[in-house]
Amino acid sequence: MRIGLQLLCGLVLIFALAAWFVLEIFVEEIKPGVRSATEDTLVDMAQMLAPLALDDMQEGKMANGRLASAFARLNQSPINALIDGHLKQQAEYRIYVTDAKGRVVYDSDGVDLGKDYSRWNDVYLTLRGEYGARSTRSDPDDPASSVMHVAAPLREGDDILGSLTVAKPNSTLQPMIERSEHQLLKGAALLLFISLLIGALLVWWLNRAIGKLVHYADAISQGQPASLPRLYSPELDRLGHSLETMRRQLDGKAYIEAYVHSLTHELKSPLAAIRGAGEILAEAPPPDIAKRFIGNINLETARMQQLIERMLQLARLESGQGLDRQSVEPARLGRRVLDARQIQAQRRQLALHAELGEGQKQKWDPLLVEQALGNLLDNALDFAPAGSTLVLSGAMEEGGYCFRVRDQGPGIPDFALPRIFERFYSLPRPDKGKSSGLGLSFAMEVARQHGGHLALANQPDGGVLATLWLPGN
Repeated sequence: MRIGLQLLCGLVLIFALAAWFVLEIFVEEIKPGVRSATEDTLVDMAQMLAPLALDDMQEGKMANGRLASAFARLNQSPINALIDGHLKQQAEYRIYVTDAKGRVVYDSDGVDLGKDYSRWNDVYLTLRGEYGARSTRSDPDDPASSVMHVAAPLREGDDILGSLTVAKPNSTLQPMIERSEHQLLKGAALLLFISLLIGALLVWWLNRAIGKLVHYADAISQGQPASLPRLYSPELDRLGHSLETMRRQLDGKAYIEAYVHSLTHELKSPLAAIRGAGEILAEAPPPDIAKRFIGNINLETARMQQLIERMLQLARLESGQGLDRQSVEPARLGRRVLDARQIQAQRRQLALHAELGEGQKQKWDPLLVEQALGNLLDNALDFAPAGSTLVLSGAMEEGGYCFRVRDQGPGIPDFALPRIFERFYSLPRPDKGKSSGLGLSFAMEVARQHGGHLALANQPDGGVLATLWLPGN
């Protein structure tokens, strides 16, 4: 399982458990909270009605006194109150009054008049001067039938002459409780969704950052150009810098081994030639022979110097230290490279022709691109026959700029095509020996570092076409 999916599953589990615990606590607190608020209202109501009931009791008018009349009018008056989406249409209270012995002398419902309520907690405690309240089910088997009762004493000085109880069914509170629970669940669901969305964004960001590191590591392992991505996280940045440090250390070791081996191999031939010429010169040969071998020594020395210089250039490029990108006009760069080789072309009786289309400025390393294009032209000059024409063309293609170098030489032998970009691989020139074999390797590395590509192909009518494409901005 991917790390991002593991993190997301972990976040979902954490949020779900947290939401469940919070909901469980809140839902359990809703009912007691609503009932406590209702009880507080019943206490106020009982205390407010107690003096009215006391007057009716003292006047002997419990059945038709002011309390009974007021309650009768309350029950007859229609109520249409929309409370939080719940329509209240009638008063849902019951009031009963007892005397000092706990006998019911008034019942708004008229069902328990004359009964002994002295043992009910609301009456029993109130007549003793304490706070009296109870909650009793009208149906013992139905929890929803519970009714709250709150009593207040009927006092005459220090004497308690009776009690007044206000009762309200808990079922009337259920719509409010259910609505509160529903709103709480909706809020919790929204909070959970937002939390998961934030978690998903965090996981996406982490996956993206890790993906950048993976892409960077893959590119390095495949020898492709890659720069260390910016990850906006101290931990991931540290990991990235550790990878970069490790890459440089490993690359450094690999470069040393590869180049020492290659340089040793390539220097054997010129050193052998110089040693052979030195042995012959030590025998004091005739002047014409000595001159020829001195020329061989100079030629091989120049070849070794060129080999070392090209090798150092390629090593610096392949070390992956990054490009010095600047704004470059492709056509102008191409003409500059072509003009620098006009004298060389005239000496070899060659014509140079430019067909460079103007294009928008590109972000390239101008020095490296100029060297790479120069290597392609030098390669074409070495193989082009006298009297022929070399054409350097260029145009915007596929979101980048494409240079093409076309010569009219003998072409590349079939056996050499697979190895043409190998280091130190070189074909004999018509009028001089082999080159360093690093020019095309250097040009290929420049193209790779810029994210472009380089190709050489024989043409049906003769000659070779070199194509260097570099991406745009």
